[in-house]
Amino acid sequence: MPKISSRGLHMPESPIRKLAPFAEAAAKRGTKIYYLNIGQPDIDSPSQALDAVKHSNLRVLEYSPSAGFASYREGLAKYYRGIGLPVEAQDVLVTTGGSEALSFAMGCILDPGDEVLIPEPYYANYFGFAQALGAKVVSVPSSIQSGFALPPIADLEARITARTKAVLVCNPGNPTGYVYRRDELEALRDMALKHDLFVLADEVYREFVYDGAEAISVMSLAGLEQHAILIDSVSKRYSMCGARIGCMVSKNSDLMGTALKFAQARLSPPTYEQIAAEAALATPASYFKEVNAEYTARRDTLVLRLNAMSGVFCPKPRGAFYAVAELPVDDADAFCRWMIEDFTHNGETIMMAPAAGFYADRSLGKRQVRLAYVLKQSDLERAMDLLEKGLASYPGRTL
Repeated sequence: MPKISSRGLHMPESPIRKLAPFAEAAAKRGTKIYYLNIGQPDIDSPSQALDAVKHSNLRVLEYSPSAGFASYREGLAKYYRGIGLPVEAQDVLVTTGGSEALSFAMGCILDPGDEVLIPEPYYANYFGFAQALGAKVVSVPSSIQSGFALPPIADLEARITARTKAVLVCNPGNPTGYVYRRDELEALRDMALKHDLFVLADEVYREFVYDGAEAISVMSLAGLEQHAILIDSVSKRYSMCGARIGCMVSKNSDLMGTALKFAQARLSPPTYEQIAAEAALATPASYFKEVNAEYTARRDTLVLRLNAMSGVFCPKPRGAFYAVAELPVDDADAFCRWMIEDFTHNGETIMMAPAAGFYADRSLGKRQVRLAYVLKQSDLERAMDLLEKGLASYPGRTL
């Protein structure tokens, strides 16, 4: 029988979706599951985006330009300028989701054996994309006690080698919800300039910041013009995860020219989704005000309930819609599976993402879970009831 490649065999599974088969089996048994494992918002997508597709009069679904429709790129550039970033249409490449933007960016700057620094925990697909390129993720641990603040620059700098090409951050953070302060980003900038590194920034949660926090873009940092690469997406901003439209943004023309070659190899981003995404740019500010108020309330409910449980600790995130909590269990992976396979209360249970999969050093997340507060308040309260009851019954509880 033909063999699967070593690269394929070593691709990591998703910590977000790895328990899906067990959840499907539980659902078939009639169990109602509250899904806190995946960042799929239940917020309505903007009507402007949906109506644009409904009212489209296309008769032929043609390819778009490989870089995306010119009108959409112009619209994106205007959006970025509106938030203070010096972006022109030629600095924007439309992609099939933020994931493709990240894949293109990594492909442009990493050769096999090259290294990228990433504070951990981090979005698990970062590791997968690097692995597919034969590159190496060099992780730098952050601490749940600090709320997952940027690790000391000295810790990052100590891991730089001759093969280090970039540092990658997610701001606001997935899975932590941490929002980097200006002084942290400026220290990161200074390190990147000192060692001539690219700075990749996944900024897809930009609109979702709370308690007066500010999502500062790497594109706004003086001196990084040729080093900064912004990764963006419509998925979370407009609750349009299924649209699969993102973009890669940089002032580095050589980099963008190289990225275009990757884009040409996959021909074009999808047409209807670009139509929806371009229309979404007209979403009024009131939409985000309402969404932020809702997420703030959900976050407050989640964090309050978690920290009221015996032995549980959850720092209060100031962005995105995720939180990482440490639980009094022997193994969070086993606990999450147990909650799906062996626990119900009145025919209900919850699904969470074991946090070990967001770490290179899995031991750091052994007792942690990521929770996405993407459920309405009443469902979130019920989910927390179920978690509390599950923790009380779990055979591997440590406290």
